[in-house]
Parts: sequence; C-alpha cells; structure tokens
Amino acid sequence: MSEPITSGAASMAGWKLLGGAAGASAIGAGLASVVVMCVTTPRSPKEWAVGLISTVVGSIGGGAAVIQHYGLQSWAQEPMGLVAMLGLVFTCGLPAWALVRWLFNFIERRKSQDLAEVAAALRKELNK
Repeated sequence: MSEPITSGAASMAGWKLLGGAAGASAIGAGLASVVVMCVTTPRSPKEWAVGLISTVVGSIGGGAAVIQHYGLQSWAQEPMGLVAMLGLVFTCGLPAWALVRWLFNFIERRKSQDLAEVAAALRKELNK
C-alpha cells in the first residue's frame, strides 16, 4: 500500500500533466450541461443531444473567450484560480442551451416556409 502523501502528489502531478485548465473546463462544461437539462427538460432524444453538445461547446468556447479577453490565463497556475476558471466556464455554458432551444423553436414554427418567407419574417421581427 502506498503512502497517502505519495499517491496524492502523484495524482496532482497527473492532473497537471493532463492539463489542469482542460480538466477544469471539462468539469465546468459537464456541470453546466446537467444544470440546464434539469431546469429545462428536453422534449426528445435529439433535442437532448443537441442541448448537451451546444452547452459543452458554449461552456468551453465561451469560457475560453472570456478568459482570453480579460487575460486571466495566469489563474491556471494556482488551484483556486482553476476553481475560479471552472466557475467562468460553467457560467458561459448556461445560456447556450437556451439560445439553441430558441433557435430550434423559431425554425420549427417556420419549417413549411421557404427561405424568402423566413427571411421576411425574421426582418419583420427584428424591426419591431
């Protein structure tokens, strides 16, 4: 049996080797997906898959954009900084599911219309 300190140091080294920031992003994206799926239950397996993918991509892409925009990369050097980055990634994924759901509802209501009719309706909505 290994010593607790040795195995803890080995696991921390493994975490850093795998990329602590990448792991924090994955955890944040996963948690955001679970939250939005619980708040707004998908109506079909297809909607569930699209929601999951869009939330994960929104979390990782949006979180990375916020971190890059504000120059927060140095936070990755400290464990609590990684926790803060995880919170940013989590928060950025929450609106992604809502945006995708609104887009799909908009498309579903207009599925019998051609492109010109959809463009006219969209123009009318935007000019209100």
